[in-house]
Amino acid sequence: MHSHIIPKKLPDWTEKFGYGKFIYLEPNRDGSADMMQGGKFFRRIQSDCWDESERITDYQKFNTQVQVVCTIPVLFSYWAKPADGLELSMFLNDHLSDLVARYPKNYIGLGTVPMQDTRLSILELERIKKNGLVGIQIGSNINDLNLSEEQFFPIFEACERLGLAVMIHPWNMMGFESMEKYWLPWLVGMPAETSRAACSLIFGGVLERLPKLRVCFSHAGGSFMSTIGRIEHGFNCRPDLVAIDNPINPRNYLGKFWVDCITHDIDALEYILKLQGSKKVCLGSDYPFPLGDLEIGKFIEDSQLPNETIEDIFCNSTLEWLQLDKKLFL
Repeated sequence: MHSHIIPKKLPDWTEKFGYGKFIYLEPNRDGSADMMQGGKFFRRIQSDCWDESERITDYQKFNTQVQVVCTIPVLFSYWAKPADGLELSMFLNDHLSDLVARYPKNYIGLGTVPMQDTRLSILELERIKKNGLVGIQIGSNINDLNLSEEQFFPIFEACERLGLAVMIHPWNMMGFESMEKYWLPWLVGMPAETSRAACSLIFGGVLERLPKLRVCFSHAGGSFMSTIGRIEHGFNCRPDLVAIDNPINPRNYLGKFWVDCITHDIDALEYILKLQGSKKVCLGSDYPFPLGDLEIGKFIEDSQLPNETIEDIFCNSTLEWLQLDKKLFL
């Protein structure tokens, strides 16, 4: 329920719009491509980032038939002018809708919206709902604004109304410039960003005001689960700072949202299962990126977890999160 895909060819939006550092691709002779950002190298990707048939074959190696796909977060481009952000989102979403239509038993799509503009985001939510996408992926912050900001609430409200699921993925990591060495933005910043998003939605009262909103936090909830004791203690000892918008203990929200299982550590996963319950832990991979679980749940299959728990992680919890019937994929 957590993998990334992009079209093989991306427009040169920087040239078209006349500003910014939009991502574009430079193909290489060996079949790979370089993601370029404003003329600067960002990341080298392989054909499994866009080749839909190759991805299906790769997944079959791990007895996996269905993959939930969404764009790569660096393409969010929340900093863009709203109309340009909408055009970019529509391009990516149309690619996903087409993919799902052609491979209905292999792909499920999560779209993207221009979160920098509430009205345009809601318009795109309504459009992707009609076009067969079942939810959206958004960033852990929007141009350094927390997800609790009131301007984003109508977007979450629309997701609840339309029955669209929300996956929150860390991006634009805090402190990036001061800790680039040792890949620390990905190892330290990403888990912190996800906890930032979870705390913002809880303390800001978003989850309380929208009880039917179906949210999933990437990377096993980041550092949120491992620091829930500290978070709860802060809520209790300094309510004047923490409980100003929502008087409900943050621990009460455990089991009311979903997380993926990407811990790379069975002991950590068992702790999360204890807090969340198996119905709220989904099979994530972050495919095709190396920091993901590219053996797609093998560490879970090799564990001593009960078969019922594994079945929940591998299938049932994702179907519940996305409100989809298993029969659609049989």
